Amino acid sequence: MTCQRMLVGGRVQGVGFRHFVFEQARRLGLRGHALNLADGSVEVLACGEPDALAELRRALRSGPPRARVQALQVQDLQQADCPPGFRVG
Repeated sequence: MTCQRMLVGGRVQGVGFRHFVFEQARRLGLRGHALNLADGSVEVLACGEPDALAELRRALRSGPPRARVQALQVQDLQQADCPPGFRVG
């Protein structure tokens, strides 16, 4: 299992982005979270199979229809950093 922290920048708050991430993560069998950050970005912490994480990254680059993704930063993490289940906060 692989874990990654992804920071998504642009117009990603107030456009249904976290719910979009939750649906994608559930469909892909990933665990982790999606959180709004004070700087206007969204943090996605996701753990799962490498192919599922790659598919999530592809989805994050476009987001839901009202989002405008301008940046995606990815950091590999240790498996212990990922919580069970997937939550939106």
